[in-house]
Amino acid sequence: MLEYLATFYTHMGAINYYRYLKKIGVRAETLPVPRKYSSNCGVAVKFYTEQDIENLISEDMEKLFMIVDGEDQLIYRNELE
Repeated sequence: MLEYLATFYTHMGAINYYRYLKKIGVRAETLPVPRKYSSNCGVAVKFYTEQDIENLISEDMEKLFMIVDGEDQLIYRNELE
């Protein structure tokens, strides 16, 4: 299973994404955004999947990190800014 951490522009965006992942059977949890990831919203969603990540990107996402051996890699940044 690959591990990901998503940050969001709004609290509601994070909650809706968490609910979406749970609905499609993806193991997920909400947590405070770690400082090093800073975000407009204080809630992040950590999830684990083998699915094609392209299909899981949401317009509410600010950034998406893949976490491998405790090291993060930015794999998506929303260009709304």
